[in-house]
Amino acid sequence: MTYEILIALAVFAFVSSITPGPNNLMLMASGANFGFRRTIPHMLGVGFGFVFMILLVGAGLIQIFDAYPISYSILKTCSVAYLLYLAWKIANAVPARTGASTGTPMTFLQAAAFQWVNPKAWTMALTAISAYTPERSLYAILIVGLIFGLINLPSVGSWTLLGQQMARLLQSPARLRAFNWIMAGLLVASLYPVIWP
Repeated sequence: MTYEILIALAVFAFVSSITPGPNNLMLMASGANFGFRRTIPHMLGVGFGFVFMILLVGAGLIQIFDAYPISYSILKTCSVAYLLYLAWKIANAVPARTGASTGTPMTFLQAAAFQWVNPKAWTMALTAISAYTPERSLYAILIVGLIFGLINLPSVGSWTLLGQQMARLLQSPARLRAFNWIMAGLLVASLYPVIWP
């Protein structure tokens, strides 16, 4: 992999990791509702789960989508349904500081598993493997995974930090409820490119 390709890959990894999407919006909502520390397992699950996804996509899953295009349509339908469910959960989240028993941050395993139904994660992984590992060598796939691993975690961490900082403005239950509904709405809006490409 040449130096120019590495730079292009790093730019792609940064732009796709830092821009709004289901992971980042949910992390910002979690940071606002539960704080940075309690959201760390969620962040780590996103980072490690996505790298694992890239490795498996590069190792052969991309060929399934090439051979059976209907499988991508099925995945897209399941992803949209699950994201709508998560938007509902965000809209109705109750922050831990209120003492309510409802609402908990996503765990490491939940966040890692979420990558498999996250349309943006699939788009990122399929694009990265298609564009930056045309020969699909193990070395190139590992490099793509490593670059994303190094860039993704600080990117998602910045969204959690932003959410935690916003929590100061969301001290009243009404403001927090409005924030959660806005985050849920943005999560639903992030599905637009998936539903109407």
